[in-house]
Amino acid sequence: MKSSLKAYSLYILKCSDNTYYTGIAVDVEKRLNEHNTSDKGAKYTRSRRPLTLMYTEMCVDKSTALKRELAIKKMKRSDKEALWSCG
Repeated sequence: MKSSLKAYSLYILKCSDNTYYTGIAVDVEKRLNEHNTSDKGAKYTRSRRPLTLMYTEMCVDKSTALKRELAIKKMKRSDKEALWSCG
């Protein structure tokens, strides 16, 4: 059986309209570039460029990353900002 376990990262982007976008990717830098420059980026982010990477978090696999993404999407804005703020 082929192993499909890959390390995924969860990321949060700040959009030009001051909103946040949360997603997961194996290669966050590549994904950020796609969001900023191509049609491969999410529909939500296409009209909100440029995007700035605010936060990343390593996850052991895709399932864990998806669960964490859902949890973060349910957070209040201030709780998201606390992830990268120094208090």
